[in-house]
Amino acid sequence: MESLAARESIVGPMNDLSEFREEARAWVEGNAPDFLRGRASDPNAWAAGGRKAPFIYPESRDWLLAAAARGFSVPTWPEEYGGAGLSRDEAAVLHEEIARLALPLPLTGFGYSMIGPTLLDHGTEAQRAEHLPKIARGEIRWCQGYSEPNAGSDLASLATSAVRDGDFYVINGQKIWTSGADQADWIFMLVRTNPDVKKQRGITFILVDMESPGVEVRPIRLISGASPFCETFFHDVRTPVHQVIGEVNGGWTVAKALLGHERTSIGGMGRGGARASLPELARDYVGVDELGRIDDPAIRERVTQCEMDAMSYGLTIKRHGDGLEAGHKPGPESSMFKYYGTELNMRREELMLSIRGPQALGWEGEGFEPAELNQTRTWLRSRANSIEGGTSEVQLNIIAKRVLGLPD
Repeated sequence: MESLAARESIVGPMNDLSEFREEARAWVEGNAPDFLRGRASDPNAWAAGGRKAPFIYPESRDWLLAAAARGFSVPTWPEEYGGAGLSRDEAAVLHEEIARLALPLPLTGFGYSMIGPTLLDHGTEAQRAEHLPKIARGEIRWCQGYSEPNAGSDLASLATSAVRDGDFYVINGQKIWTSGADQADWIFMLVRTNPDVKKQRGITFILVDMESPGVEVRPIRLISGASPFCETFFHDVRTPVHQVIGEVNGGWTVAKALLGHERTSIGGMGRGGARASLPELARDYVGVDELGRIDDPAIRERVTQCEMDAMSYGLTIKRHGDGLEAGHKPGPESSMFKYYGTELNMRREELMLSIRGPQALGWEGEGFEPAELNQTRTWLRSRANSIEGGTSEVQLNIIAKRVLGLPD
């Protein structure tokens, strides 16, 4: 098939997306591995890439490579960095066609959702050329080094230091809650390069190879039984000066921009994404009445409300995306998305637990389907939604000050 990126009717502005939908549907149908169809809710089917990627299902690698070859792993990125140059509307259509077959997205992770967009906005041409194509091809996985034991919500109090030594910065300190650090190849992080100025002004945004001597990672085991978070220690770690993003001591500006991408990304979970359809789940577990409705009126009302809220939220996110495409930068609205999206996701997880009833209480052993055992874990994991990416309390403060204009 002719490259979509090579066709003006595909990558250029389109009033009618029907032609693109046909092309995207044909591509998905022709390239998505049969094994992955219907596995969108299986966490083992999703791929973040990287040199250490386990690829529990080989088909996940095949799916990633096929998408990367067409630029569909990062569809809105420019072609020169491995993307397809699609508009947000076109990318949404592509993702709808992927979701139609209940497929996982070909690529996920912080490279795609956080550092990639930040490099597009704030990186130099050399930095983009070095890192973005590797992200698009799934060759490099990233983690985030923001929080510290004494600098969580008050992020500007971070103490990890970076001292210049010729063409390198020497980094010493500790980060915590570094998601996926044990599987990551690179980390984007905030370091203190000037301790003698106002705390927000002495911070620098820098990229570090996780295989650099002096980097130590210790996974943190969670109540869910998983260890997605880690402690990360830096002992005289040397990273080249050219890995600084933005201005030295001006990293707070870059950090806020990245937080905007992160919070919007986290908030996106409120739309449900590739998770199981609530109405279908309720029909399977609760049953239907003589009119074909969910048999339990209370569950039916909760499902309807949650679906309506998710649809309204999705339309709001789309309106925000249209603004970004017009050149707007993420602002305080990302805090609104993060707060509402995570609250909606936690409510959705509670509802799915109620729908599955006793079948959502298993941890291991016979009598439970894999999706039911996964439900137990995803519900436990969802409790962290109100903390990660900035606590709900922090988001409410930002909304109060920067959206509502309330006094301190």
